Amino acid sequence: MANNADTKVRERNKRYNKYVKAVTPSSAFIKSLFNAFWVGGLTCTIGQLFGDIYRLIFPDLGEKFIVNLSSITLITIAILFTGLGFYDAIGRKGGAGSFLPITGFANAMASASMEFKTEGLILGTSVKLFSVVGPVIVNGVVWSSVVALIYYFAMGVIG
Repeated sequence: MANNADTKVRERNKRYNKYVKAVTPSSAFIKSLFNAFWVGGLTCTIGQLFGDIYRLIFPDLGEKFIVNLSSITLITIAILFTGLGFYDAIGRKGGAGSFLPITGFANAMASASMEFKTEGLILGTSVKLFSVVGPVIVNGVVWSSVVALIYYFAMGVIG
């Protein structure tokens, strides 16, 4: 009896796997990888270009300030592109390359804010903005603290 049930289960699983394979769209893995590479690379190149331009325009500014100014520029462009609807097209084309930490995070914040703008500036836009930012900041603080403690105790034992 158990053998018959096992055979039925195996046959059902084979049919199911055949069905899943038939309806699952094939992905162009290499094409997706290439698009992510060039979109992410272009984003980083644009960031570097802004840094070089700022360095030419403001030669007296320190390197850290130039880096921060370039980051702010990329964030502003990502938010502007999100608001104008361009970022979705970039995301569809570039996949993971469009979600570099700084521009992807800016897009996520702006998208969440825009979605609830009908609720008002405070209860809609601002609250949703912080609903995305809050968990990221909390996780960043918590996990960096955990890593710092592990490092501290590991170096105390090792060093």
